[in-house]
Amino acid sequence: MVGAPKATSSPPAIVLGIGGLYVAQSIIGGITWTSLPAVMRDQGMALDRIGLLSLVILPWALKFLWSPAIERYRRPAVGGDRSGAIIAAGGLLSLSGLAALAGLGPQLSLPVLLCLMLIAFAASTVDIACDGFAVQNLATAHHGWGNAAQVGGAYLGSAIGAGLFLVLVAGWGWASAVTAMAALIALIGLPFLLGPARLVAGAAHTHKPSLIAALRRPEIRRGLLAAAIYIIAHKAALSMLGPFMIDAGLDLAGVGIVNGAGSMFVGLAAALLGGALVRLWGTRPVLILALALQAAALFFFATFDLTQGSKPLLMAVAIVSSSGVMALGFVALYAQFMHWSDPHQAGVDFTLFQCMDALISMASGVAAGYGAEWFGYGALFGMAGALALIAIPAMAFVVSYPSSLSSSLSPATPRRQ
Repeated sequence: MVGAPKATSSPPAIVLGIGGLYVAQSIIGGITWTSLPAVMRDQGMALDRIGLLSLVILPWALKFLWSPAIERYRRPAVGGDRSGAIIAAGGLLSLSGLAALAGLGPQLSLPVLLCLMLIAFAASTVDIACDGFAVQNLATAHHGWGNAAQVGGAYLGSAIGAGLFLVLVAGWGWASAVTAMAALIALIGLPFLLGPARLVAGAAHTHKPSLIAALRRPEIRRGLLAAAIYIIAHKAALSMLGPFMIDAGLDLAGVGIVNGAGSMFVGLAAALLGGALVRLWGTRPVLILALALQAAALFFFATFDLTQGSKPLLMAVAIVSSSGVMALGFVALYAQFMHWSDPHQAGVDFTLFQCMDALISMASGVAAGYGAEWFGYGALFGMAGALALIAIPAMAFVVSYPSSLSSSLSPATPRRQ
């Protein structure tokens, strides 16, 4: 970031602009991976079919393939910055996909899956450009504000896409709710396109991002292994939490309140707490703590399925697990990724880590759907809790850091899938 070209747009304008983009991406993620499974289960769809929705994560899992090309196009050796063009094109594709989805309805058909794939491809490409733009144009003194925009944007967007959207579906119907979300996404993306994207100054550079160079580094291979271990432990049953609450007797509005309150308040607070704990303890203790808490929550869900306990308690634990514990752990995980990334091509390195996250999330979601359908929620959550416990010593072994690392890390954003 040192030596980045100075933008003529002010730092607050840049922070506001990229914050809006992160909100928009997280709205899409909340609709796709949290709200849509709950809506489909509310209509009686089988759990194994709902699990197939996780295939939509595929573009997020594969975006490392085109991330170097996007970065080379975004910052050409000669000419101005093209971040705005990439983000505008991706936004239009996303809005077109949402418009089609509003007409198709919440069903698991080939046209619906193709629309969701198109939206995911566009959003994942925008994410590459947005991250690169933020790194390039925010000076070191403003990194904290930029990170706050990422964290706050991610959780605000999740609250809207996974919470408010379900409330709107319950009150207005599918088509009207999707249309309202599309309009909101367009509105909050405009500040970036009308401000920083137009005013940022360009600068010549010679470095060409390379996947080969990234994969040759042992730190990247270690990071990919750490991502796989952590995501398996945290997301082995996460996609079934919404359907589980529906089957436990909550309605769509209730699940929407759980998701919205969790993302808006608990998730954001936990992300800030995670940043403070990383500075105090380093990344490894925070990762271990998050895994232990997640295991406890999963075992609670397994027990609830057998005993049918208090619904308010179920809602509270669901909020803490899906938002609080996830945020706490991902701040530490992405802080460790920052340490392992090469500053000369951090965008490509981060994309590799994110793609491993998405790939494991996709596989876990499909497996969770079949597991819940064949063996029941109790067995699924029990096995997922056991995986989280097994992951604790594995993560402790893989993740290591110098004692001075914690003082140099800043909180990192949880990603939108």
